[in-house]
Amino acid sequence: MNTISEYIQESINVKLSVLENKDFLDTLEGLADRVSKVLLSSGKVMTAGNGGSAADSQHFAGELMCKLYKTRSPLPVLALTTDSSVITAISNDISYKYCFSRQIEALGNKGDVFIGISTSGDSENIVEALKTAKENGLVTAGLTGGKVGLMDEYCDYLIKIPSCDVPHIQESHIMVVHILAMLIEERVFRQ
Repeated sequence: MNTISEYIQESINVKLSVLENKDFLDTLEGLADRVSKVLLSSGKVMTAGNGGSAADSQHFAGELMCKLYKTRSPLPVLALTTDSSVITAISNDISYKYCFSRQIEALGNKGDVFIGISTSGDSENIVEALKTAKENGLVTAGLTGGKVGLMDEYCDYLIKIPSCDVPHIQESHIMVVHILAMLIEERVFRQ
C-alpha cells in the first residue's frame, strides 16, 4: 500500500509544481489564446507524438474535433499519428525521422499550429516536425519533460513538466491537453 500512496503523492507533487509556476501557467494561457485565434481565422492545428504521446495527441484532436464540455461545431485538428499507410510509407521509403514533417509539408499552411509531444524532448521525428513547421511559418508548440531537449529551440510555446519521470510527465500532459481543450473551447465558442 505504501508504494501506491507514494506514487500518487509524487504525481500530486508534480502537478503542484506546475500550479505554483506562473511562467508555466502564462505559457499555457498564451498557447490557448494563440490556438484560438488561429482557429477563429480558419487555420488548423496539427499534433503528433510517439507511443503514449501519440495517444495524447489523438486525445487532444478528439476533444477539439468532438467536444469537451460544450455541444458545438467541430474544430479542424489533425493528429498526424493516425494514418498508418502514410506513416509506414514515409518511414519505409524515406525515414521514420520524417514521418510527421512530410505531413506538415503537405498539409500545413503558414499560420497553422503544430504541437509536438515528447516526454524526452529529443524524439527525432518530433524535432524534425517542429523544425519543418517553423521553417514553413507555422506556430510551434511543444509538450515535454523537465530536462533541456533538442525540441526546445524550435518551440514558440514550450510547456515543460518539471519531472524526469515519464509516467508523471504523461499524467501531466493529459492534464495540459484537457486544460488547452477547455480554454480553446471557451474562447472559440464564446456566447
